[in-house]
Amino acid sequence: MKSKVILITGASRGLGKIWAEAFLKRGDKVIATARNIDSLSDLVSTYGESILPVKLNVNNREQCFAAVKQANEHFGGIDVLINNAGYGLFGAIEEATEQEARDQFETNVFGLLWMTQAVIPVMREQGHGHIIQVSSLAGHTGAPIISIYVASKWAVEGLSESLAAEVKGFGINVSLVEPNAFGTDWSGDSAIKTQSIAVYDGIKETFNSYFTPEMVGNPEATVPAIIKLVDSDQPPLRLLLGKVALPRVQQVYADRLAVWESWKEVAAAAHGH
Repeated sequence: MKSKVILITGASRGLGKIWAEAFLKRGDKVIATARNIDSLSDLVSTYGESILPVKLNVNNREQCFAAVKQANEHFGGIDVLINNAGYGLFGAIEEATEQEARDQFETNVFGLLWMTQAVIPVMREQGHGHIIQVSSLAGHTGAPIISIYVASKWAVEGLSESLAAEVKGFGINVSLVEPNAFGTDWSGDSAIKTQSIAVYDGIKETFNSYFTPEMVGNPEATVPAIIKLVDSDQPPLRLLLGKVALPRVQQVYADRLAVWESWKEVAAAAHGH
């Protein structure tokens, strides 16, 4: 299979770095963006000219457009954009400050939006492309203590499903990757935690107890799935990652349908005619 040019944001660690290395290892060209590109020096020393490290803060729209322009000019096209940059905000809704809430959306939603806007003209002109948005199982279901993070992922889900309908005619595919919990530092050093209010301590303990070793996936094990997604001629709009994700989504939608069904007469009467 012909090698691809793949732009990955948030490639300094976690899934982004694991995927960047996997693509490089098989012969693809990778544009790896990070706020601190020193974290990419090991990949540069191993893969040389196959990787283009780009310093990028996705919150800055001008930087996003400049990064896409640099990538396109450097490798002569961009086959795949993986919008991976993002982080978790841990805390109850009542605990979050305005700045914490806005910052969460700046990175997880607007950063993804700016990169998407920047790459569409490149892919449209090529007549092909694949935009992969890293969402979450939390893009399907609410969860306490990560409420604002969940809200950001629901925004990404709606934006990307709508985007898919807009760009399909240009030969551009859109996919949402929706992992359950994986053993990255998403809940560690890269996370932001709100100032705690004691009344939420109990629900935080319950939430944290859910993440047993059995429930948390191995990040390295995602590589075959992401490669298969990138190589697919007809990629799915949504790809769940991990064995916890599908059973959880099945239960969530079964519960929703049951409630909607029980209220269907009320809903229909509200139409008025």
